[in-house]
Amino acid sequence: MYIASRNSRSLQFCEIVMADLLDIPQPADKKLPKPDWLRVRAPVSQGYKDTHALMRQQSLHTVCEEAACPNIGECWSKGHATVMILGDTCTRACAFCNIKTGVPNKVDPEEPHNLAVAVGKLGLKHVVITSVDRDDLEDGGANHFARSIEYIRTTAPDTTIEILTPDFRRKDGNLEIVVKARPDVFNHNIETVPRLYQRIRPGARYFHSLNLLKKVKEIDPSIFTKSGIMVGLGETKEEVLQVMDDFRSADIDFITIGQYLQPTPRHAPVDRYVTPDEFRYYERVAWTKGFTMVSASPLTRSSYHADADFARMRDERARRLAAQQPAPANDNC
Repeated sequence: MYIASRNSRSLQFCEIVMADLLDIPQPADKKLPKPDWLRVRAPVSQGYKDTHALMRQQSLHTVCEEAACPNIGECWSKGHATVMILGDTCTRACAFCNIKTGVPNKVDPEEPHNLAVAVGKLGLKHVVITSVDRDDLEDGGANHFARSIEYIRTTAPDTTIEILTPDFRRKDGNLEIVVKARPDVFNHNIETVPRLYQRIRPGARYFHSLNLLKKVKEIDPSIFTKSGIMVGLGETKEEVLQVMDDFRSADIDFITIGQYLQPTPRHAPVDRYVTPDEFRYYERVAWTKGFTMVSASPLTRSSYHADADFARMRDERARRLAAQQPAPANDNC
């Protein structure tokens, strides 16, 4: 753990739990066999190879690779990738995440430009941009997010932009920088239920993350907000339903719920594999609670089918707004 003065501008981390402190052994009785509904094919398509080559050509990192996403073969074969800016090294060590932890390199000032070039070459209608946590940076990486959005707006004005940000904890005033750049979707994942935060997401705070998303809506109500959780970490069904209510109280538009998969034996073990029927139950309940968009399935991830889901969410908002309009007056009355 690195602790340093708040006033120091040198590379230092506050409340960072290093990976070796989260070396969680997996008990023998927790080594659950993976069910058939979670088995996916290895990526071998030409589209996958082309996307991989473009990411390397533009010196870009992707969360698809760094987090070992099970959907990488399907998404990359279609030219969809979630680009990870601000390097590939995180200043935190969440117990679920496969991204490496340590002292990050300096921020690449050309990264926003390279990202915009890649978006143009892929011909993306919708792009998802995420990042590692950068507690070492004074602004938490907010200006880098804003520059990335601005470059894409210039080079690909018809592309809609979804961002998946860190929590900007103890970076007061920097959330506004990102919101001012006006992404189409502002995503920040809550990840799990409050009771499990100390074990699963020790560097974050549940209500801080919730309030961050609420504040986005307060600053600019036109921006869609999105958040997600993983299940299978030891949460109860009642806790998941409470998280849904918390999301609605923060006016979050889009909820994602997916199965947690243990990246390595050093990470938190899978408590159970949630059945497709239970995911369908969560989906039905979420719709009844008023979300504009819901994605709940074993393989759901924040960016899975993000382009199609964004289009559906935008259409659903338009439909609901139209339904709220008063009926035209009847001149025959």
